[in-house]
Amino acid sequence: MRQIDTDALAKVIVGLGNPGRKYERSRHNIGFMVLEALAREAAGSWSRRMLSRTCRVGIDGVPVLLVEPLTYMNNSGSAVQGILSALERSPQDLLVVLDDFNLPLGRIRIRERGSAGGHRGLESILALLNTDEILRVRIGVGAESMPDSRAQYVLSDFPTGSMPKVDEMIVKAGNAVKSILKDGVPKSMAIFNA
Repeated sequence: MRQIDTDALAKVIVGLGNPGRKYERSRHNIGFMVLEALAREAAGSWSRRMLSRTCRVGIDGVPVLLVEPLTYMNNSGSAVQGILSALERSPQDLLVVLDDFNLPLGRIRIRERGSAGGHRGLESILALLNTDEILRVRIGVGAESMPDSRAQYVLSDFPTGSMPKVDEMIVKAGNAVKSILKDGVPKSMAIFNA
C-alpha cells in the first residue's frame, strides 16, 4: 500500500454518502458528488485506504486528502476516525461535506461547529471524535413539501428535471471548499451563507 504524504496536507476533506451504484445519484450522496468533481478537476486518482476511498490532490495549490467513507452513512465516524488516526491528525484538520434536508435545494451553509442536525453520518463522526467542533459544508437538498419519511427522501435519487440545478449546486459547493482553503472560514461564511 502506497503511503500518503501527510506532512504537507492542509485539510482532510470528507464527503459523506453511501457506497454502491444504488445510491450514486441519491440526495444523500451529494458529499461524494462534490468530492468526485473536485478530484476530476484536479486530475486526481482514487485508491482504497482502510475503510475509505481516498484521493490526494492539490486544490488551487493547497494539498488535501479527499476521503469517501465506505462504511455506509450511519457508520461514517469509524472510517473518519481511522483515517485521522492513520494520518496522526486531529478533528480540527477535517472539513466535512454533506447533504442537509433542512436547507432548500442548492443552498450552502458553512458551519464551524454545532449539532448533527438530524444527519446520521455527521452524528456518527461527532460521536466517535467526541467533539462538535468540526468544520462542515452543508448542501441543501430539501424540498418545499417534504414527505414524512425523511430517510426515504434522502436515499432517493434527485428527480431528472432537477439535475441542472444539482450540477450547479455541486460546482457551488466545490467553490465553497476552495474558498475555505484559500480565503479562510470567516470570509467564506460571509460569501456562501448569505
